[in-house]
Amino acid sequence: MSKHLVTLTDPSSPASEAFRTLRTNLIFYDREVPLHTILITSATQESDSAHKSNIIANLAVTMAQSGRPTLLVDCDLRQPKQHKIWAASNEDGLTTALLEDRELPMREIGIENLSLITSGPQPPNPTDLLGSRKMDKLIKRMQELAEIVLFDAPPVLAVTDSAVLAAKLDGVLLVFSAGQTRVDHAARAREHLERINVKIIGAVLNN
Repeated sequence: MSKHLVTLTDPSSPASEAFRTLRTNLIFYDREVPLHTILITSATQESDSAHKSNIIANLAVTMAQSGRPTLLVDCDLRQPKQHKIWAASNEDGLTTALLEDRELPMREIGIENLSLITSGPQPPNPTDLLGSRKMDKLIKRMQELAEIVLFDAPPVLAVTDSAVLAAKLDGVLLVFSAGQTRVDHAARAREHLERINVKIIGAVLNN
């Protein structure tokens, strides 16, 4: 088990409680239109990328622990990390389903109500895959399989993958790191998403 999964290794810690608070805020974000598909991303690769993958993994654990069937999907097709966090095989994953028209390769990872879809082998055209109609169909299928679907996506300012994918989902959660994320990068990431009418549901300040 990864040391970064504090919600499993130290569930009574202040950090674990912070993740449960984040979970509650997301669940009750809008009582009339609940969030079912949430993308978690960062501003840049350098300062926040590793943090956002750890944060979404822990958030997924707390969602599952609340009794909600949860699906964690690694959509960072360039530098995937979820298979490393969960010590899972990445021989097949999201890209396999997209390129080979196969059923979603969901992995059980030993936590009730939580399943994982790793990124799969790196494709030559990540943005095109995430923006495709096949991806639209897979997102609908994911919503049939789980109440909460969490998407780990690349940094907003690094590539266009996150923006393309975010436009298909209920909302975006941005991860920033205290003392590391530049204010202008955070502002540019927000502006970039707002320009394409993506709903930014909030931000997580790490460290």
